[in-house]
Amino acid sequence: MRNTRPIELRKLMPFTDRARSSRKYRTSDSIHSDEDPLIDEELGESAPLTGASDSPQLRRRNNNNNNNRRRKKKKFPWPFGNSTRKQNPRTISLHADDKQKKYAPNIIVNQKYNIITFLPIVLFEQFVVFFNLYFLLVALSQFVPALKIGYIFTYFGPLCFVLLVTISKEAMDDFQRHKRDKEANSQLYQALSSDGFKSIPSSRIRVGDMIVIQKDQRIPADMILLRTTEDSGSCFIRTDQLDGETDWKLRLAVPSLQRLPSDDALNVVRGDIYADSPHKDIHSFVGTFTHVDEDTGIEQMEPLGVENTLWTNTVLASGTAIGFVIYTGKDTRAVMNTNHPKTKVGLIDREINRLAKILFIVTLALSIAMVGLNGFHGLWYIYVFRFLILFSSIIPISLRVNLDMGKTVYARQIERDSEIEGTIVRTSTLPEELGRIGYLLSDKTGTLTKNDMELKKLHMGTMSYSLDTMDEIMSHLATAFAENEAALIQTGPGVVGMSGKGRRNIASRVKEIVQALALCHNVTPVIGEDGDITYQASSPDEVAIVKWTEQMGLTLVGRDVNKIQLRVESSGDTLEYDILHIFPFTSETKRMGIIIRDRQTQEVTFYEKGADVVMSGIVQYNDWLDEECGNMAREGLRTLVVAKKRLSEEMYEDFKTKYHEAELSIHDRNTRKQGVIEEVLETELELLGLTGVEDKLQDGVKNTLEQLRNAGLRIWMLTGDKIETATCIAVSSKLVSRNQNIHQIAKLKVPVEVLNELDNLRSKVDCCLVIDGESLQLCLDHFQDEFIDVATLLPAVVCCRCSPTQKAEITRLIKEYTQKRVLSIGDGGNDVSMIQAANVGVGIVGKEGRQASLAADFSVTQFSHLTKLMLWHGRNSYKRSAKLSQFVIHRGLIISVMQAVFSALFYFAPIALYQGMLVVGYATVYTMAPVFSLVLDQDVSEEIALLYPELYKELTKGRSLSFRTFFTWLLISVYQGGAIMILSIILFEDEFIHIVSISFTALILNELLMVALEINTWHRVMVISEVVTVLIYIGSMWLLPTYFDMSFILTGRFVWKVVVITAVSSLPLYVAKIIKRRYAPPSYTKLT
Repeated sequence: MRNTRPIELRKLMPFTDRARSSRKYRTSDSIHSDEDPLIDEELGESAPLTGASDSPQLRRRNNNNNNNRRRKKKKFPWPFGNSTRKQNPRTISLHADDKQKKYAPNIIVNQKYNIITFLPIVLFEQFVVFFNLYFLLVALSQFVPALKIGYIFTYFGPLCFVLLVTISKEAMDDFQRHKRDKEANSQLYQALSSDGFKSIPSSRIRVGDMIVIQKDQRIPADMILLRTTEDSGSCFIRTDQLDGETDWKLRLAVPSLQRLPSDDALNVVRGDIYADSPHKDIHSFVGTFTHVDEDTGIEQMEPLGVENTLWTNTVLASGTAIGFVIYTGKDTRAVMNTNHPKTKVGLIDREINRLAKILFIVTLALSIAMVGLNGFHGLWYIYVFRFLILFSSIIPISLRVNLDMGKTVYARQIERDSEIEGTIVRTSTLPEELGRIGYLLSDKTGTLTKNDMELKKLHMGTMSYSLDTMDEIMSHLATAFAENEAALIQTGPGVVGMSGKGRRNIASRVKEIVQALALCHNVTPVIGEDGDITYQASSPDEVAIVKWTEQMGLTLVGRDVNKIQLRVESSGDTLEYDILHIFPFTSETKRMGIIIRDRQTQEVTFYEKGADVVMSGIVQYNDWLDEECGNMAREGLRTLVVAKKRLSEEMYEDFKTKYHEAELSIHDRNTRKQGVIEEVLETELELLGLTGVEDKLQDGVKNTLEQLRNAGLRIWMLTGDKIETATCIAVSSKLVSRNQNIHQIAKLKVPVEVLNELDNLRSKVDCCLVIDGESLQLCLDHFQDEFIDVATLLPAVVCCRCSPTQKAEITRLIKEYTQKRVLSIGDGGNDVSMIQAANVGVGIVGKEGRQASLAADFSVTQFSHLTKLMLWHGRNSYKRSAKLSQFVIHRGLIISVMQAVFSALFYFAPIALYQGMLVVGYATVYTMAPVFSLVLDQDVSEEIALLYPELYKELTKGRSLSFRTFFTWLLISVYQGGAIMILSIILFEDEFIHIVSISFTALILNELLMVALEINTWHRVMVISEVVTVLIYIGSMWLLPTYFDMSFILTGRFVWKVVVITAVSSLPLYVAKIIKRRYAPPSYTKLT
């Protein structure tokens, strides 16, 4: 009699890696290679990479590494981070009375500040910046009578404006975070208690509460699923906000509680739930439910795994559920996985900080020189400070504001570009970095390829089928099912006879492998309102295989916790199978298995599919598997080995008993379950065949890689796939150009071999290196510098079998060794570490979800968008910011030079030339709009920039903002400031009282002309800003009679002399520009 007790679907069973003993490196499955969860990799990637063994020394080293990693993570405690207190397992009664006392409150806090800490923290963060600290000290100096020069507001005004803008932005951002927190914390949920249902806000939920979750409602805390409205005891959840994956996950209720007659019956159940200590891994959970059977009085224990959990921030996608809260607040998986990566600072910001320090040295030297020329008389140090204050405009406080506003403009332009629609700028401080990239590190699956799978080949040892012969499979399948129907002889329960017993014809072999592929998966069919069947699964290749079986004539039409239904299209018959156990695919196992019982024949069968490297040690001996796997990989196909094993009732009962005992163990549960699987199931499996799945290239990948290579970028492809598949994709995607050879390094075991390979590689400068994970780890462990030295000179590198940790490590090494800017692009959760380690991280919104996109600095919808993002927007952002920053520095330098000349002519007295509104207006209303309009300038057209990617090479050299350009502008400022001041004094010797209005007018006109001189392509905003600024200045002359005598200004003598002064200061630069363009033109002018 078959046991009618509901059977749990997802018995999570991490298999052991048998291949580890012979091939000790991370063997990423070719069909699932880039689907590996990030957190799985964090917990277990290093051992297989470094040659895992069971030696005590290696275990100690791994433990030390893990401890170091844990210690490092404590650097990010804000706002929650990992709790510093010791986390212990917990046992919670179903009806606990002390819920509020023991565990963390269920409060979401994403705010950075509160009312008390806001101002102190924001001000501290602002005054850590050199610019702001310098100007704060200058402003405070005005409270010292001996240092007071002019009006205090002329010093505090600009500083307060900058701080006000920053503080307002921080306050607004934090207020938005507060609103989101408040909304989440106040969301109402129904709690079940002995008094019935009552509504409580999310913030009042405590460990031990029973919470009712409705369809499409967010899970407010980590829970155990007790009951659902589905008869099968299952429900689906959406986890995209937790792990970035877009597929639905199946979750199971506690079997004994699902069988209760009603929800109210939960109030009379007496029992305890054991939960392991809180940790980060969202893919594992160890727990038990212990209760006393009301009928027999015997204590019973049921195992709980991750399939019974509902994690915070997931969403219930089907039915209604009741959950039992086990973790709240900072103990939840969602909060523990909230990391706060280090803020990225652009190279241009670092360069400007260096220039600011040079400017300070210039200011100090000039101040000391002014006092020294006067002989260091009296309180000379007071005069030094007064000159420092007078020359404070040399370090422009407005530079930071202008650059930040410019970055906002660049970000808006990127997001509004219709040709790269869907692009999102998540880090607005880095657009200039896009114009200076030296290395591009790319994932393969879902990034260079579409992650759109199609089964192209089926190999069964003596037979092979491809797309043009798939119709033969359909006919064989129809024949086999027809023969099976006719030949099936029921001789008794569980006993099967078949005419032609032992006959292994082609049709029956085809039927077996197609049936295995239709049964061995985690795909769930969803039937729409129009009757169409769509499939939900965690991996697109599983969906591709199930769709293929549908095309062949065996359709998956139904699936729940207990059974799978297949429809034979040729006859219309429905085949039903009971699901006894499932062992899902994980990044450690590289395979998945299922035990099913055929309801018609009562046969129990174990099916398994997985990567060739792990399956080759499990299946029966054969002489064709390795060769055919290599052949398919060279064609660019992702391979999958399929096998089965028939189980007798005695064998299955033996397995079930041992497996249940392993499930109930609290310690080493997974290890014990592994042992049972290996001992009973994974021996002498019958090899059914090998599938080859093609992952199509993304649109425009070939052109994009070719353009970026022509732009001077060195491109690395980091993938978890095998060498043959990765090499094929590298060639087909044009990562390897036609004239380049491929140098392969694989299966190195000892350091001496590494040295020999690196010596050979040194002589091959123009080739593509392809290296596997084992050899790569050997290089990094023993010859890190030598390897990076050689590899970074190559135009293309392909690293295979890479774990997420390796990807991030390679990214950091290239950054540190080359000092070039590195861009990493990927689409999956396993690419997040690489994206965050790069100078610029780009995430693709793909079929693997949004995890990479959300962690990246820029989010795009396809790889080909990189071309315009870098060659056009990156170019403009860098060029414009370089020009803007230098012009703002020039604006401060020229007025300081004029001040120095003025003081020198008046016996080196520290007397201010301009005061009050003139000083404030100079950097704002009189020059700000024209100067800032430079963010709309472009040196070449979009068509030229994209047509000639070679222009990008010039940007990576950093010549637009360098010490050379800085000192050039310094000399220009000295010349112009000196010319304006000296000519003002000479030409207006008789009207010296009007020196302020004369020199200031010439200064403003000079700055407007300099802006016009620097513009390459005029924009209407530039014209408007120039004209409006002139009108504002003329108008302000009437409003500021203190500085401007209109009876003098309206004379012809004033006008022509100001014109002469302006011409002398500006005209030589125009002449120099014309001469330079004629005899030493920029490279791009040859193309326009």
